Amino acid sequence: MSIRPTKGNLTKLEDIFAESDFILRYEKGNFKSGYCVLKSQRVVVVNKYYSLDGKVNCLVDILKDLDFDTDKLNKDSLALLSKIRG
Repeated sequence: MSIRPTKGNLTKLEDIFAESDFILRYEKGNFKSGYCVLKSQRVVVVNKYYSLDGKVNCLVDILKDLDFDTDKLNKDSLALLSKIRG
C-alpha cells in the first residue's frame, strides 16, 4: 500500500513505533536505513537526511517486515498497520 508522504502520515507511522516495543531513531550517516538490534534492544535507525518522502517510504517498508506485538497499538495505529501490510 502506498501512503502519501505528508508530515501527518509520518507522525502516524512514528506513533506506531512509539506504541510498539521498538525504538525509532533518526541518525546521521551514510548508511542504508533499516532496523537493527543493539544490546538486546529493538532499535529502528533511519537516516535523518532522508527527505520526507524517503522517511515515509522507509518506515512503511520496515513496518511491512517487522514482527511485533500489536496488542499495544491503539485502534488508529492498528488500522494503519493493517492497510500497510495488506
